[in-house]
Order: sequence, then C-alpha cells, then structure tokens
Amino acid sequence: MKVYVNYNDSRWRKYKIDFDKIANAAAVGVDPDAEVSIVLTNDDEIHKLNREYRKIDRATNVLSFELDDDILLGDIYISLDTVMSEAASEHISVADHTAHMVVHGVLHLMGYDHIRVRDAKKMESREVEILKSLNIKNPYVPESAVCADLSCCPGGRFLSWWRRIARPGGVWQYVVMAVLGGLAALGFAPFHLWWVTVLAVICAYGISLRRSSRPGVCAAFLRIFPFSAAYALAMFWWVTHSIYVVPELTAQFAIWTVPALLGIALAGGIIFAVPFVVVMRMRTCAACRPFVFAATWTLVLWLREWLFTGFPWNPVANIVIQMPVLANSMSLWGALGLTFIIVGLCAAVMEVMRNRKSGLAWIVFGIFVLLMLIGAAWGVKNIQYAQRGDNVSPIIRVVQPARAQNQKMAYTRADAIRNATENVRALTALAAVPGNHDLVVFPETSYPFTIVDGDNMPLGPALDKDVIVGAMHYADGHMYNSMVVASADGDIKKIYNKSHLVPFGEYAPLGGLLPSPGQLSRGGGADVINMNVGERTFSFAPAICYEIIFSDSLVLDGQMPDAVINITNDTWFGNTPGTYQHLDMVRRYAIESGLPIVRANYSGISAFVSADGIVLSQIPVGRPGYMDGIVWGAHMTPYRAIGRDGTMAIILLFACICTISLYAYARRE
Repeated sequence: MKVYVNYNDSRWRKYKIDFDKIANAAAVGVDPDAEVSIVLTNDDEIHKLNREYRKIDRATNVLSFELDDDILLGDIYISLDTVMSEAASEHISVADHTAHMVVHGVLHLMGYDHIRVRDAKKMESREVEILKSLNIKNPYVPESAVCADLSCCPGGRFLSWWRRIARPGGVWQYVVMAVLGGLAALGFAPFHLWWVTVLAVICAYGISLRRSSRPGVCAAFLRIFPFSAAYALAMFWWVTHSIYVVPELTAQFAIWTVPALLGIALAGGIIFAVPFVVVMRMRTCAACRPFVFAATWTLVLWLREWLFTGFPWNPVANIVIQMPVLANSMSLWGALGLTFIIVGLCAAVMEVMRNRKSGLAWIVFGIFVLLMLIGAAWGVKNIQYAQRGDNVSPIIRVVQPARAQNQKMAYTRADAIRNATENVRALTALAAVPGNHDLVVFPETSYPFTIVDGDNMPLGPALDKDVIVGAMHYADGHMYNSMVVASADGDIKKIYNKSHLVPFGEYAPLGGLLPSPGQLSRGGGADVINMNVGERTFSFAPAICYEIIFSDSLVLDGQMPDAVINITNDTWFGNTPGTYQHLDMVRRYAIESGLPIVRANYSGISAFVSADGIVLSQIPVGRPGYMDGIVWGAHMTPYRAIGRDGTMAIILLFACICTISLYAYARRE
C-alpha cells in the first residue's frame, strides 16, 4: 500500500516515525496498489474538520475520511496537540501514541468501527495485535507490567481500583470528585487540615486531565461539577444555620433551606469549576497548565470580591493561617498571590507526576517552590515588623454579651422596651468591672435602641468611659447598621454606617426578588476615625461584620490608622465552621494590611489580633465576658501599598509571561 504523508504542522518533522511501515502493518489484506493519505496537523485544523463534518465542536486525536474505494482508501488526520497531551497523560512516547492513531485510522478506512461495544472490542483487539507486531505495548492497559492491571504489585490493587473509577466518563469518577470536593474544605477552620485540601486539589486536577480527547465546554463543566459543588457546600452550608436561630424566622424561612443549599451547590459548582474547565479546554503544553490554572483560580477569587454582592470567603491561602511564616507571606502578595502559589504548586506537582521526564515540568515546579520560599522569607520580616512596639493602642476592653438571639426579640412594644432595658443593664454590668482600661468596645447591634440624630449614648456616662458600640441608626428616612463612637459624657462623636451589607440578611438581592428579613441602606464607605483617648489620639478603621473579609475596602490610600476595630455578631451562625472561618478572615486581613485588629463579637469569638495574624487573646464562642488588652505594630505592607487590583494585574502579567515563554520554548523543542 502506498502511503502519502503531508506535514500541515512543521512540529511533526522532529518525530522520526515510519508512517509507511505502521500503515502497512495495519493494512493486512488491502490491495497492494491501494493508497492512503496521512495529514499531520494540529488542534485548530482538526477542530474545524470535526465541527464541519461531524458537528462536534472540539478537537480530537484522529479523524478518518473514507472514500469507499478499494484503491483510494481515504485520508487520516492526526493532531499533534492532542496526541502530545494524551501521550503525557498515559506516560507513553508521542511516537508510540501516533502509531496507535495511524493504526486506528487505517482500520477505520478498512471498515472497522467502535460504535457498538462488540465492534469496539473487535477493533481494539485488532489494534493490540498490530501494535504488538511493531513492538508497541497495549495502549488499553495502564502500564506494561507482569500483571497488566497492577493488582499483584505492592499497593497495586488500590492503584488499579483508582484508575478504574477515575477513568474519563466512568460513573465512579463523579463520586470520587464529589468526595474530593468535600475533603478540600477541611483545610479551613475549624479543622485546619491543609494537607487534605492540597491532596484533594492535586487529585481533582489530575482526574480532570484524564481524557481521551479535549472535551467541549459543557462536558468539561459536568466532569468537574461534582468536585466544585461539593467544595462549595462543604464550605458554605453553615449560612443556612441562621434560619433556625429564632422560631419566628424558622417558621417564615425554613422552606428556603433546601433551595438555598441547592443554590450554593449550583453557584459554587459553576464558579469553582472555571479553573479546571479552562485547563481542560486549553491548547498549550503541559508545563504551561499550572500557570493558567493558578491564574484562573486567582482571577475567580478576585471576581468574587467585587462582583454582585462580593463574597471572597475562604481563599485557599487561608489553609496555612496556622503556619505564621507562610501565612505572613500574604503581607507581600496578599491572599490572591498566596492562593496563586498554592494552587499553582498543586498543579505543578501533578504535572511532574504525569511527566516525570519533562525538564519543563520540573522547572515550573521549581518556580512555584521558589515563590513560596520568597514569600516565607518576607513572612519572617513581616512578623518582625508586627512585633515592634510602635503605635501602642490605649487599653481597650472588649465586651461579649453572648445573649441568645431570642432574648433580643419582642412581640409587643412593652416587651421590646423591657428586653432592651434588660440588655442595656446586662451590657453595663459586664463592662463595669473595675480596671485601668480607657475605651470599651461593644459588638454589632448590641445597643438595642435605634439611634437618631441628636441622641446621646447612655453607656458612656454609665461606665464613665469612651465607648464604641454597634446600634441601628435612623437618618434621612434610611435605616443603617452602624458603629457609634461616644465620649464618657455620652456625646456621640462619630457614626460609621456599614457599606458592605449581607445579602438575604440585611437586604433583599435582585431587586427584592429573593426574601430577606432586613432592608437596610448602605453607608458611605471606608473611613478612619480619630479619638482622643486618655492623653493621646487613637485612630482606627471601622469594620462591621463581614466588611473585614474585603481586602481592599477598609483603609484608603495614604491612610495609616493604629488599628482596625471590627464589631460583629456571629450569633446567627452559632458554633458552626463559619464562626471560626470568620476569625481566620480577620487574621488574614491583619497580615495583608499590617494592622492589628480589635474584634468584638456578640456571641464569640471576640479577640485581639496582632498585625502578623496571631490571636493574642480571645473569648470563646457562647461565653459572656470581657477582656482587656492592647494592640500595636501597625505598619505598611507591600500588599496594601500595591492594592488588590494591582496585585491581580501583576499575577496575570506574570502568568502570561511564563505561559507564553514556556509555550514558545516547547514549540522550538
């Protein structure tokens, strides 16, 4: 049989493959005067052919076009991009995998098919025989070994089982991906099993790349959706706990529990799947994938911070919050940069495992390790800055009432006044214990009466101390969730109104289409408040509730407050992971900004957090009490100087430069 080879992509020429020998080995029984054309191309061309002739909008490894003629058998198109990717995935040479594609294509021209299971087995059996005659191993087993399924090797039974259930399209693959998604959430508080998150991401990344061809967008999303949906549910299920805190809300909103959980799974399933889908759909070398994967993951995190209502909860960087040196690298590149490094390192590890002989894969792994080490070195420096005794605050007393939410509820005006009066009495009693403190900080919404313009704050005179207290504030026809700053004589010096409101809890998103028990107005944004406390001026940036999780929202450019004061009320989430994760988000903000944080939480966890993210003291969940403390060490960090958006731009630029450089080098090779 005559074999004509056309090089539509010049990269094929570096592979010394005897196409004539391979094609003739497959063409047993074919007329000696028969002719076949082999076109060596790439994903772009084969994608167009696949879309035009098969109505499938993606690239594939090989396409055969039969001419129904005994002499002119037809054309075989082979894509180098897909062949290289699949060869790397299966740990075989490009030449051997190309030989398989040639044999596969010739058999198609001879009338073989694999639409039905019986025909597929017949075709595969014939391929194995032909390849064996060419001294090429069976492509349908994981590795060539004494026991082909590895079941007789040490640890081989597990490996064999894993490869079966993780194969592309297998039902068990989706179960495994869902389990991995749930496990990936264990790196966050209160578990802090960082290594579980790392292993889960590595495995999910590896499984997503196990494919016979590049999937379409929908197929790619479906493949990774179980992982991303389970990951979102495991991280955010606790938000529905708020429905069950008081009976009245339960009666009204319990019906929304299942829709809420489904919504979390659906939204998270789409959002967290994006990095995997991009990698599965991309056309580039294996060494480039970790940069693309990490950059896309980080971009999704950045978008979560400001799109819609914004919810940048649990960046992957938070899994190392218990490791001070690594955690403090966020002072250099923020949670965005550390997330980029951790996720990129996970992908680089898998690429090294898949391509152990690839020098480029090892170089990429080395780049991410180097970035991790640079961050750790800066982390040591940031810890030193944070431990300096500069800008020491006055002695601050933090009060944690820890009264049940239903103790604040009322059904009549008389009940409301009685409950409010009792709450003020309880607050005063907790805070009135003698001490040498200068300032008392009460949590979010702890003052039960609404503040209007012209009011005084009675807690100041009752304690003979300057106070900061959370209260509702009514002004100009709008209701606000506010922080009230008042002097010891009760004079209100400043009212800060919360600007980042909680969707569903403080306002109804989508124009009121979805329900919410509250309808509050937004405040004017970031501010720095100066107080004359004792014999000095104390400046702080106010933050109410989850405003603290937004890395670029509390301190405007050029400002240098002594601390951040965060008042919050986590009663709605009880002793769930959300309460502990909220504290970790506070610690992350302290590191990124270089600012210590005083945190007053209605039900816990109240804390003094130093500028390096260390919790100096705290009051546990559900325990009423108070604690006195000071904070110090405020300093400017590189991350705060560059800003969130500037950091994201640097990450994307770095990832693009590395990807383009590696791709160009791989093509030359």
